[in-house]
Amino acid sequence: MMRTRPLKVALLGCGVVGSEVARIMTTHADDLTARIGAPVELAGVAVRRPSKVREGIDPALITTDATALLKRGDIDIAIEVIGGIEPARTLITTAFEHGISVVSANKALLAQDGAALHAAAEQHGLDLYYEAAVAGAIPLVRPMRESLAGDKINRVMGIVNGTTNFILDKMDSTGAGYQEALDEATALGYAEADPTADVEGYDAAAKAAILAGIAFHTRVRLDDVYREGMTEVSATDFASAKRMGCTIKLLAILERAADGESVTARVHPAMIPLTHPLASVREAYNAVFVEAEAAGRLMFYGPGAGGSPTASAVLGDLVAVCRNKLAAATGPGESAYTQLPVSPMGDVVTRYHISLDVADKPGVLAQVATTFAEHGVSIDTVRQQGRPDGVGNEASLVVVTHRAPDAALSGTVEALRKLDTVRGVASIMRVEGE
Repeated sequence: MMRTRPLKVALLGCGVVGSEVARIMTTHADDLTARIGAPVELAGVAVRRPSKVREGIDPALITTDATALLKRGDIDIAIEVIGGIEPARTLITTAFEHGISVVSANKALLAQDGAALHAAAEQHGLDLYYEAAVAGAIPLVRPMRESLAGDKINRVMGIVNGTTNFILDKMDSTGAGYQEALDEATALGYAEADPTADVEGYDAAAKAAILAGIAFHTRVRLDDVYREGMTEVSATDFASAKRMGCTIKLLAILERAADGESVTARVHPAMIPLTHPLASVREAYNAVFVEAEAAGRLMFYGPGAGGSPTASAVLGDLVAVCRNKLAAATGPGESAYTQLPVSPMGDVVTRYHISLDVADKPGVLAQVATTFAEHGVSIDTVRQQGRPDGVGNEASLVVVTHRAPDAALSGTVEALRKLDTVRGVASIMRVEGE
């Protein structure tokens, strides 16, 4: 039986995503009513600049007092698309205190304070949903929280930032340098005026923390995620990758240790084989590769950002939370029963691709090989050639290692820098996906 009293929604934030959420709620009102089992009504929109024209939104709904909107007594669900830590954290907490379930797209806040927010939601018997916080429109959070809840996830590896994937894809496909590719991404609206959060890996690291917590049923904070940006990736790196049958992606990699006693979470550029499914992810798309014990290998692919894709995820959560409200139930909350420690990056076992500028004389290769051996790192392949810029008495030496602990590899690189015959370490990159 259809309930006639509408479920009332407070929209906190009305930027690119918020305005699209409001538009879809208005234009698809009848469909949403049919899917939920009750009308859903936009009851107020909290913004910072009330004078801005917002097409399709009744000006009477606009307010600058988000707290008063949440406290007025008739709100059922709050949609938080403000972003950042404050005032979003305080507003979400206020919503819970007033019996309001929350749908959020706030990856930074969830990565930092997800445990506290989940605890507050559970204390008040309310929902906290956040599909839109990771990978935009791609259904990923809910499948991992619900569809794979009976399985054991051992590894998650993915491209979770569209801006960096666009830049790296352009460098790969056109031979453009980093700055040229970044300029194109900015012109097309994929990159912000200040792209630091994207290109230095902060955005991907926040998403990695959220996914690791869900995958491994343990609490992983942003500070637990090892992070490297991709600003140092060069055209030369791509040339080396192509010679190996690889490309370069900025990856979020989450792994359960072989003994099951710890987990690791990291974000960094890496070479991956062209045969790997993630290698074919182009432009600003996202893709996440999940390896589970029973389900095997699963891949989730689609647009990872933008107003419409993110709004799609928000509205999906809204429907789920509204259905829970009608059923006087709540969906899955935080699952952190394993309480596994997060191991440091030095414990990660991986491969390295290292490019060295060395003196072009006998014995250099033996000296380099000895340095690797002294640190317990086995060499897979070595390629030596004259410097492409024609510098005399120098050569380029490219070493690809077998799998070894990251700490051993890092120690090897530091020792190589101290060799008289090594003029410089031109490039260091991990090799993944094999």
